[in-house]
Amino acid sequence: MADNLQRLGLDVGGTNLRLGVFEGLQLLEETRFQASYSEICKQYPAEEAWQTILQVTSESIHNMLDRYPAIHAIGIGFPGFIDPETGILAQSPNLPGLLNVNLGADLSRVLGRLVRVENDANTAAYGEFCQLGQPAGGVLYLGLGTGVGGGLVVDGKVWRGVHGYALEAGHLIVEPGGRLCGCGNRGCVEQYASATAISRSYSEASGQRLSAYDIAQLASQGDEHARKAFALAGDKLAQALATILNIVDVEHVVLGGGVMAAWHWMQAAFEQRLQRDLIPVLRGRILTHISATADHAGMLGAALLAR
Repeated sequence: MADNLQRLGLDVGGTNLRLGVFEGLQLLEETRFQASYSEICKQYPAEEAWQTILQVTSESIHNMLDRYPAIHAIGIGFPGFIDPETGILAQSPNLPGLLNVNLGADLSRVLGRLVRVENDANTAAYGEFCQLGQPAGGVLYLGLGTGVGGGLVVDGKVWRGVHGYALEAGHLIVEPGGRLCGCGNRGCVEQYASATAISRSYSEASGQRLSAYDIAQLASQGDEHARKAFALAGDKLAQALATILNIVDVEHVVLGGGVMAAWHWMQAAFEQRLQRDLIPVLRGRILTHISATADHAGMLGAALLAR
């Protein structure tokens, strides 16, 4: 349950860094900028990339602490496989080269403040759960950005699994032997439903490499390759989601992330595939929401979990 203490939540993506100061569920101030951590990891040796990430992240936190000295706790949602006991990031498929690093411990030393780090999809799931009024039926969150993340909240708690890697939904295989994924497997759903994947699908069909945002603009203008790229994303997302729902059986599903801005180009293929793949007893009983948090859920969840 949220209280009225001020907390700082960070949502770290492969491309963007978002910071929000919260008092309970109320956002007091937000700042976001392009950090390009994914490109940094691709261009520089692992240790140099890690030190750059630490520097940029710590400086952004310092700026917020200067303006809000009453901040009581700092939480970060970070992409990758994070051990909940040690805080060690074992691997981040979308931040290549980062292996067995500890963002929370390293930032705590730099800042002189305790920093808690969670998987970014877990923080978003918890933020959405709180925004929905903490429903008893559980919340499954899928976030579509640079990759595809998943988080599950049951009985008011984030379900992390024994090793901390539960609900890595982006790495469900939906196309055996398909596109190579950063995790090392082939055919993962994030290779078909993420912003990066939509760009690739369009490129394979048209020969042009564009951002998902630009492809959405082309879809609005009637470009068939663009519309098919989003339809493929919707279809594969639903395929993965149905597999999860057939196992965990929760009441609410929230879809978030930057790709949801183009949801109307994905929706028909998504709904058709979801109803086809769900077991019959679940059809029509799952409440699916498009995130209404203006992409704040990851920051909010990180801030609240930091307590």
